[in-house]
Amino acid sequence: MASGATIGAGRGLARLLVVGGLLGLAASAVLTFDKLRMLENPAYRPGCSINPVISCGSVMRTGQASVFGFPNPLLGLAAFAVLVAAGAGLLAGARYHRWYWLGLQAGALAGLAFTVWLITQALYEIGALCPYCMVVWAVVGPLAWYLTLHNLRTGVLPAPRWWPSVARYHWVVPALWYLGIALLVLNRFWYYWRTLI
Repeated sequence: MASGATIGAGRGLARLLVVGGLLGLAASAVLTFDKLRMLENPAYRPGCSINPVISCGSVMRTGQASVFGFPNPLLGLAAFAVLVAAGAGLLAGARYHRWYWLGLQAGALAGLAFTVWLITQALYEIGALCPYCMVVWAVVGPLAWYLTLHNLRTGVLPAPRWWPSVARYHWVVPALWYLGIALLVLNRFWYYWRTLI
């Protein structure tokens, strides 16, 4: 890749960044609003606290909900806004320098690692699910995956030898992401789900 070269992206990735970013942004905004209401009124019960398992309030009252000393959804507001802006720019024909793509890649991988940690905390430490958090789970995996594929395809990241085979079946990783989350949730809370059958 030539020094100073800029790299665009197809409309598919651009749309994914915009739509996924907007979904994550909306979920983060609702969570932020509910967290502010809980800080104002400790008795406040978020609308997504439905039963013992699906309970945003239970999740938001834990230390894991403010890992860095402030509510986690504030990170989502910033990160997803960047993705929406990047995707909108690509849709308008923008091309970004390699350092920008590497920054997006680093942010996506950090977000993915943080999301995996939050999933394990929700399932095995907190023992409750937050629907808006699950929206974030749903978008972070595919966003990180398709951003990585783009960066491998365009030479932003060095492509390993097995890359063409993986690219051909790109849909497998997001499918496994969703299947894995669904199975973990079903298994962890099966004691509750079976009472609903």
